[in-house]
Amino acid sequence: MFNRFQFFLMKQVFTLLALFCFVITNYSQSILVPGDNTIEKKWIKSNKTEMGYFSVKGGNTVEICSFVIDIHSDNNRLALYTTLNFLGTNEQWKDTSISDGNSFKPIYRSSFRKDQEYVLKFGKEVSGYYYDKKAKRKTIVKEPIPQPFFDSYTYPYLLGMLPLTAGYKKELVVYDYKRESTDNIKKVKIEEVKSNIYFSNLTGEHKVWQVSVFEEATNDKYEYYIDKVTRRIWKITIFSKGLELLLVDKEIDFNPFTNPFNKEETLKLIKSGSAVINGQVFARDNENGGLLKGMAVLNVNKKQYAPVGTSIILIPYTPFFKEWIKLNDAAKKKGTSIPLPQGAGECIKVTTVYDKEGSFEFVNLMPGDYLLYTEFGYIHTSSRTEVIGYTDTYINGMFQGSSANTTTSSYSTNASAHVKKIVTIDKEGEEVTIKLKKTL
Repeated sequence: MFNRFQFFLMKQVFTLLALFCFVITNYSQSILVPGDNTIEKKWIKSNKTEMGYFSVKGGNTVEICSFVIDIHSDNNRLALYTTLNFLGTNEQWKDTSISDGNSFKPIYRSSFRKDQEYVLKFGKEVSGYYYDKKAKRKTIVKEPIPQPFFDSYTYPYLLGMLPLTAGYKKELVVYDYKRESTDNIKKVKIEEVKSNIYFSNLTGEHKVWQVSVFEEATNDKYEYYIDKVTRRIWKITIFSKGLELLLVDKEIDFNPFTNPFNKEETLKLIKSGSAVINGQVFARDNENGGLLKGMAVLNVNKKQYAPVGTSIILIPYTPFFKEWIKLNDAAKKKGTSIPLPQGAGECIKVTTVYDKEGSFEFVNLMPGDYLLYTEFGYIHTSSRTEVIGYTDTYINGMFQGSSANTTTSSYSTNASAHVKKIVTIDKEGEEVTIKLKKTL
């Protein structure tokens, strides 16, 4: 039979045990590990995206890389292939991360770069190698796995699969291989989730979750902008060692066109023919002001020829390019633009003015319609006539009438001309001579 002291002691023990269990349970709930049932697999999609990689300094952005992400998913595997292409060089970084398609436990990881490479396999332990290409030194990797973790390279793409909501917080255990480190298992902290808006020049406004992340392994901070509807990552801002970097989705899957684009057939129009378009480009400056406004005085102002080196653009006026021009005209009113699909830019031909008379020439063209466009600057001259007084006329003391006293002034200002013209070639070998002129 328990006395009061024993009963009190047992009560205290049960209270402490309950508190301990509560703390352990709540702590474990804040840690996300492979196999967690809160990960929403419905958001996994095989797709290919490309992001521009920018350096940000003083409010200015400079693109330094192109980041291509290729995701393949099935019931058994989640494979992530990325290529970082450095602009202005042939250097590439290629990385692969493969995880189990159900639990998202890492299976394989590799990285191939100019100065180094490594390959890792995950099983009962982490095994593989690291190779320093400069020193020509190979290091064998063999590490225990004391606890479950995600691959550090895969976790950003798992963020969109989480049950994100305002105020959401989590910690993820990740493996981030560093050759010089003795402990590659680190934490990634989702510190804050809040609502925001991302604006795309192509597709407009998107409601997003702004997810603030801190990486323990690198001490870097990230801001992910994840679409609330599709879970697409639109933008990533990185704060690393005093630097600010920015990744922005280039939306290579954007296609507003109804007319198909055939690169092979379009290239033939500008390369495989024998017809020629030539001519002159100039502005005729006949605009006056004051009493002479609207009166074009022929031969008073000389032709303003486009300077040598002025670019003349020739666009095959196919149904596809007609649609592109129409879409761009509408987009400009909204302050945006419609980019050409890959390869279409190669089908636009450019030549330059080659003499002081604004002469230009396009060769090797096939029969068809073409849109020619150019713009250039010149000196605009204008005459303005103003009334400065009146003279009254009297005869024998009687008022006969008044005449205006005027003065005419000439002004010279910088101006620009934007000229476009549709030109038709009817047959092979034809030479079409035109004047690209802007009359003011």
